[in-house]
Amino acid sequence: MTGRIEILGIDSAVLANNPLGDPARRDVRVWLPPSYDVAPARRFPVIYWLAGFTATGASLFQGSPWQPGLGDRALRLIAAHRMAEVIIVAPDCFTRFGGSQYLDSAATGRYETHLCEELIPAVDARFRTVAAREGRGIGGKSSGGFGALVLAMRHPHLFAAVASHAGDGYFELSVLRDIPVVVRTLRRFDGIDGFLRHFDRAAAKKSDDIATMMMLAMAAAYAPDAASPNGFALPFDLETGEIVEAVWRRFKAWDPVELVAAHAPALRGLRLVYLDAGTRDEWGLDLAARILAGRMRALGIAVEHEEFDDGHMNTSYRAEVSLPKMASVLSPPGIVPAS
Repeated sequence: MTGRIEILGIDSAVLANNPLGDPARRDVRVWLPPSYDVAPARRFPVIYWLAGFTATGASLFQGSPWQPGLGDRALRLIAAHRMAEVIIVAPDCFTRFGGSQYLDSAATGRYETHLCEELIPAVDARFRTVAAREGRGIGGKSSGGFGALVLAMRHPHLFAAVASHAGDGYFELSVLRDIPVVVRTLRRFDGIDGFLRHFDRAAAKKSDDIATMMMLAMAAAYAPDAASPNGFALPFDLETGEIVEAVWRRFKAWDPVELVAAHAPALRGLRLVYLDAGTRDEWGLDLAARILAGRMRALGIAVEHEEFDDGHMNTSYRAEVSLPKMASVLSPPGIVPAS
């Protein structure tokens, strides 16, 4: 029993000429389950799995000597009869800043539109999918968990299940903690342009560099600003670190904790909403998940919430919890939902 990966190349119209000069050609990894080649009449549900910040769709399948990649995990679950067969798609929404948060932004490009309006139709056209919302789930970790949850909220016509592993949320805890580091780093290199030159030259990217790049990625996604020299606004004063309230409100508008009330009907219509985090998450995302799960329950949203005794890193094993859950609620293989 084995699965295989195909590469689906997409020449994106909506990512062409994006502001960061990132490639419009995206090579997307598509994992096909064991029965795909031996049962040519069978159709399969699809789970879209979103990479976290600094990761790519391709990297999700690579694994390591001690940790299997996403496809190998799925194969192990299928072989153990713990999971129904599904197709797994890993979008490529990487940017010069390390990630797009899977949103449309005038400062980065139209990654939400690319995923929802280009990639999903291309997958349905190329592969034998259950080409309806009942046959689609979406999940991911960290920024990927944020993206999965926000896209499921905003596009309930596309997805029937969502899993967010340590997804970004409750920005007061997860974003503000990095501001002192980012302010000092940007001042050290005389601003954003100087920092980016340093980052490109640095043979090793240090933790302060990554924290700073992540802040730039979030600012570009949440607070595009054509009047700013780099096309986006920072949520703090570069000299003092004082919070710029108008920009911070733009950040907070994308916080899943803030979004949930407006999107409660969409979330109530999903077959699965799964949240998790580690109890020692370095960005406090365990607390963010607790807050979000509490707000969901207060709004009548059925949510499965779990915690694990670990932090934010090396947690890909948790997909072995969420993948079977999603596969179990999506349309069974070979059954196309009625239109």
